[in-house]
Amino acid sequence: MNPRLLALGLAALLLSCGRPEVTAELPSGQTVTIAPPSFGDAKPHPWAGRAPSTYPVHGIDVSRFQGPIDWPTAASAGVSFAFIKATEGGDRLDAAFHENWRGAGRAAVPRGAYHFFYFCRPASEQAEWFIRNVPNAPRALPPVLDMEWNPFSPTCTFRPEPAVVRAEALTFLRQVGQHYGKRPIIYTTVDFFESNEMWRLTGYDFWLRSVAAHPHERYNGHPWTFWQYTGTGIVPGIDKITDINVFNGSAAQWAAWLARNLR
Repeated sequence: MNPRLLALGLAALLLSCGRPEVTAELPSGQTVTIAPPSFGDAKPHPWAGRAPSTYPVHGIDVSRFQGPIDWPTAASAGVSFAFIKATEGGDRLDAAFHENWRGAGRAAVPRGAYHFFYFCRPASEQAEWFIRNVPNAPRALPPVLDMEWNPFSPTCTFRPEPAVVRAEALTFLRQVGQHYGKRPIIYTTVDFFESNEMWRLTGYDFWLRSVAAHPHERYNGHPWTFWQYTGTGIVPGIDKITDINVFNGSAAQWAAWLARNLR
């Protein structure tokens, strides 16, 4: 058997066996359906403690590197939300952003856009570029600021001091938040979080990457809303490996979070 299909089948059994589809009602009267995830992983991790599979709400983050996406298939397989790469720096637009944005919307997958920060350009210019390219859709998830070191950048190896990093982050967050009327989310990694003391940025939801341990352990108990637990996920409807995430809460808590943020 194809090892990719085998991995997908095993994970589908582990993640969805005995877990029914859940429908939660928003305060507005609208409903959100959460399908049990049927995902695989090309490099599964043997989780100690609470595993990602114990969380009911799963989603993905994608860019042009995932190739064309069959969004209805992905939604049926348990993709309950999607963060889609939109921009990078002050002049780069992800080639698949508009296609992914429309596709997720047509499939009724709650979607948000993220910006990959570039440390050799002012935050205000990057915020303007994001605003120019990302629709101000009332039913979209909050925008995301992705801040992490990029050792592979051919044009920018600059690493500002932590206070400068946080100041630039706040510039972007406030400018984008004011435009969209939603408080943005901060995505980051363990090393970046620690070296730049990102916990000092209070009042924002955090989306944390941790592929070898629970974020409570890796981030010293810092509160989190989304957890990116793998970068090698196998998701029906997507041919390439994909980042998979969970929401920190129950189906009812997810509905409540959506009600607060999809306005």
